[in-house]
Amino acid sequence: MVVRLEVSRDIAASPAAVYAAISDVTRMGEWSQECHACHWHDGIDGPSVGATFDGHNRNGDHEWTTQGTVVEAEPGSSFAFGCSMYGVHYATWGYRIEPVEGGCRVTEWTDDLRTEHARAYGARVSGVDDRATRNRQTMSGTLERIAAAVEG
Repeated sequence: MVVRLEVSRDIAASPAAVYAAISDVTRMGEWSQECHACHWHDGIDGPSVGATFDGHNRNGDHEWTTQGTVVEAEPGSSFAFGCSMYGVHYATWGYRIEPVEGGCRVTEWTDDLRTEHARAYGARVSGVDDRATRNRQTMSGTLERIAAAVEG
């Protein structure tokens, strides 16, 4: 069963500026509460469909690495990537950017694709029992920090 979460925030910056920040996965550690670092795989230096990267995550004493694959890269409009561990695509994360008066509305979304067994494994790896509640909280924080970085 796919569980979709979405959180939106208006940001006083252009869609192009927001997209440039969000799609540069090497900056994810600036605004994410869990993902403290990302790096593109060898030979890749920016966002395009099919580009891959590693995301290094932590929650307290729990640390894990995921592999990301860009599945959508529309400058000024949308950016999305699939997340995998051990070759299993378990979630898709993305951002929609819509122009509004004074800037843009950014919606961060995620689709949790895990089976019940994978959810139990994920809780052990991450130390997070209620992933939906945790993601909703961290998504709000991520959007706040993105706004602080790009609003000028």
